[in-house]
Amino acid sequence: MSVEPGETLYHNPILDADWSDPDIVRAGDDFYLTASSFGRVPGLPLLHSRDLVNWTLIGHALDRLEPDGAFATPRHDGGVWAPSLRHHGDRFWIFWGDPDQGIFQVNAPRTRGPWTRPHLLKPGKGLIDPCPLWDDETGGAYLVHAWARSRSGVKNRLTGHRMHPDGTSLRDAGEVIVDADRIPGWFTLEGPKLYRHDGWFWILAPAGGVETGWQGAFRSRDFFGPYEERVVLEQKETDVNGPHQGGWVRTPSGEDWFVHFQQRGAYGRVVHLQPMRWDADGWPVLGDDGAPVAVHPRPALPAQPPAAPATDDDFPGGRYGPQWQWTANRRDGWATRHSGDGLRLTCVRSAVAHDLRKVPNVLTQRLPGTPAAVEVELRLDSAQPGARAGLAVLGDAFSWIGLQREADGTVHLVHRFAEAVAQRERDADRPRLVPQGRARLRIEIAAGARCRFGYDIGDGPCRSGQVFAATPWRWVGALIGLFALAPGEAPGHAGAGVFTQFRITAI
Repeated sequence: MSVEPGETLYHNPILDADWSDPDIVRAGDDFYLTASSFGRVPGLPLLHSRDLVNWTLIGHALDRLEPDGAFATPRHDGGVWAPSLRHHGDRFWIFWGDPDQGIFQVNAPRTRGPWTRPHLLKPGKGLIDPCPLWDDETGGAYLVHAWARSRSGVKNRLTGHRMHPDGTSLRDAGEVIVDADRIPGWFTLEGPKLYRHDGWFWILAPAGGVETGWQGAFRSRDFFGPYEERVVLEQKETDVNGPHQGGWVRTPSGEDWFVHFQQRGAYGRVVHLQPMRWDADGWPVLGDDGAPVAVHPRPALPAQPPAAPATDDDFPGGRYGPQWQWTANRRDGWATRHSGDGLRLTCVRSAVAHDLRKVPNVLTQRLPGTPAAVEVELRLDSAQPGARAGLAVLGDAFSWIGLQREADGTVHLVHRFAEAVAQRERDADRPRLVPQGRARLRIEIAAGARCRFGYDIGDGPCRSGQVFAATPWRWVGALIGLFALAPGEAPGHAGAGVFTQFRITAI
């Protein structure tokens, strides 16, 4: 939640949407944050702030996922997991784990790029959550990572390597530096972030699972251990379940802060900011003596105008803003530029048009974390029978409202949904004739991610169907999506859906 200039407090979460597995770095007076993007494209979002509270989305570091064929269809259980963002040698570096391929890195002289193509630093299955460290005290470079049991059969341990300073290769085979199976009560240790402070190597890492766990800290005089551990942030009596996985940053004046996420079901993993201090024994203390804060005095940084990642879009010249991501690697022709305003999505022929969860050409953004209304204008420019375009809420279950061309040439307003276990969509309400071939579509998202669909086809606003409860999508929170499709497997396109005036408004 952003704050007005002059206010002395901030409210958590500071990013009330699915910015999963955040990591943070400071360069001069600027703070930058990245997050997991899994199988969505472009990946590795980059956010900027001057006060740690107001954030804007400035772009992405990853244009496509590789190999291309592996991400030609939606895969929200793969891709970019838990990246680490660092600034070293006048360059920005992002390391991440693809659980099916290994550990990658990209780097750039500026956060706006140009970013290098992904470099595979360590191939292998189940290698996740990597974090590098360039140690100014010793001149060495190191890497730590966790393990995904779903791919490797291994979990609850951290592996460390010496790394070549240019970030292109590792200098050893690696060894387990923290085995949490040997720590009573600890399980699912993951998400390590590696630092050097006060003569110690520090690993800040969560455990216990994203919904019920805690944030831990580990320290050792030697990178390879032995490490001692302490729980430094947990739910206690608050309503912030499983405070989990994030990064430490120090302001120019020497204040310490920690960002982390909270798992909120269909809303995904929202981002909190915690004050951080060091106790008499040299251990970090996060939040209010280890409990998350809901409201707190803001960082001692110059006041900034209220800001938040963009959501609205007028699609000037047919272009869409950086808040949008495809559900798989982008293909030429999915969206076409033109001289006017409006997003022109081509009706791509698809054999899976009946199931939006399997369609790669859905343009998405994050579900807002507070009650809101989503609206967009749609015109269907396709004569192909069965061609449709619409506005969707997408997760393990999905629902959409939009326009469809019928066999007799007419256009109907349709509203469809599919439960998580369903293989095909079905009608949520009866179709309605739309003589003009255009409609204003609306979704009201109430508390608990309960969605009420509606429309206006020229006779005034109307509601459609029953309330739909949005659901997460594997590791991803629910998404808002725009799409245009046509049935069939023949190559080519069948007209377009044209979207204008996309808005998300608080209610």
